[in-house]
Amino acid sequence: MHSGLRRRALGAGITVLAAALAMSACGSSKTEGGAPAGGKNVGDIFSSIKQDPKLNAMLPANIKSAGKFTVAADPSYAPNEFFDTDNKTIIGFDVDLGKALGKKLGVEFTFQQAGFDAIIPGITSGKYNLGMSSFTDNTEREKVVDFVTYYTAGSSLMVKKGNPQGLKPDDLSLCGKKVAVEKGTVQLDELSATIDDKKGLGARTKKCKDAGKPAPIAQPYPDQAGANLALSTARADAVLADSPVIDYAAKQSNGQFEVSGAAYDTAPYGIAVGKNLGQSKDAILAALKALQSEGTYNKILEKWGIQDGANTNPVINGAKG
Repeated sequence: MHSGLRRRALGAGITVLAAALAMSACGSSKTEGGAPAGGKNVGDIFSSIKQDPKLNAMLPANIKSAGKFTVAADPSYAPNEFFDTDNKTIIGFDVDLGKALGKKLGVEFTFQQAGFDAIIPGITSGKYNLGMSSFTDNTEREKVVDFVTYYTAGSSLMVKKGNPQGLKPDDLSLCGKKVAVEKGTVQLDELSATIDDKKGLGARTKKCKDAGKPAPIAQPYPDQAGANLALSTARADAVLADSPVIDYAAKQSNGQFEVSGAAYDTAPYGIAVGKNLGQSKDAILAALKALQSEGTYNKILEKWGIQDGANTNPVINGAKG
């Protein structure tokens, strides 16, 4: 899944085109109860959340004095994080969950746009406190940041409607095909020309070469909107991305795209937490568990139509590899 995982809309012209073609920030920012595009009106999600003073006390002094965590997100990965119709406001599942966590902890989760590849370096440098941007929790990333797991996703394959080339995620049909992906993602890693099992590189490339077939041709784009546009304009044969993102893009494509096969390589998403933030990761985990027991977590998933990936056992640093 996400070695990196990622997405976004790059300006009004591309935003409009991306919306028409598939990926699109065509939702509503009515996070107090409005139903987003592809989502469901589940009423007021946040009003019943009460701050837990014990969890607030676990936060570092600088966070409490600022009254906020600065959270980096790459907003081109609907429905997880993307721009609202104003092309300024970041909305989505991760944003709603961050808002709920903030209310439980007694601080705001203030989201800032960042390039996906720049988020973890920004956390380690102190520019950001957290990253909520569909990060797959893996052991390489755990060396530099901590993760609080909160969702489970896999990789999925999106193709043109009717799948004219008969492409599937679980066979050799992608060998030699042009596959659009976002930069910095696990999907790009699996298409890497470099084959290195320990680093998680080139798994699909190896499969094709071992079968005597040409390697898939990776087409990396700065954001997920660009990858989807490549499919719609026939510059790519298929798109690989995280399962909730592919599902949402296909639903929003006005019948242009469809999902082929089932998701694979499921792994947990994690909130990236700076290692200099003391007990913050423990406080966030406790707040997440409280939101789950109170039903708020499930309401947020329901709002965005992604209940299938619910993580019922969140942990700190739960990488599978």
